[in-house]
Amino acid sequence: MNLINKIDEKYKTSIKEKDSNSINTLRLVRSAIKDKQISIRGKQENLSDADVLSLLQNMVKQRKDSIEAFEKANRQDLIDKEKAEINVIETFLPEQKSEQETEEIIIKIIKDNNFSSIKDMGKLMNLIKSNYTGVIDMGVAGKIAKSSLGK
Repeated sequence: MNLINKIDEKYKTSIKEKDSNSINTLRLVRSAIKDKQISIRGKQENLSDADVLSLLQNMVKQRKDSIEAFEKANRQDLIDKEKAEINVIETFLPEQKSEQETEEIIIKIIKDNNFSSIKDMGKLMNLIKSNYTGVIDMGVAGKIAKSSLGK
C-alpha cells in the first residue's frame, strides 16, 4: 500500500472515530497532495512515495516555523494546535536519523564519491535527497555537508 492510500485510510478511520484533530490535519495533507498532483500533471504520471514524503516534511517544517512565531507572540493555543498537527503528520514519516547518524552517512558519501570542496555541495545534496528522502532532515544535512566539505 503506498503512502497516499495509507493517508486516505487513516482519514477514513479518523472520521469513524470522530477525531477532529486528525480529520482536519489529514484534510490539509490530502489537499496538499492534490495540489502537488495538479502541479505535476503532464510531467509524470503519479506522485511517488518520495514526493509525498518530501511534501510531508515540508508541512512539518512549516508548522515548526509557525510554532517559533507563536512562541514570540505568546500564543500557547496556536502552539498546541501546530504541535498536534505535527504529531499526526509524523505518523506517516519514517523515523529520522539522528544528527550523528546523518553526519556518518554524509562523510561516507563524501569519501565514496571523492568529493573534496564546497563546489561538490550540489552533487552531495542531490545524492542525500535521492537516497535518504524522509529519513534525514535536509536542513541538518546541509549544515553538516557544508562543514564537512569546507574542511
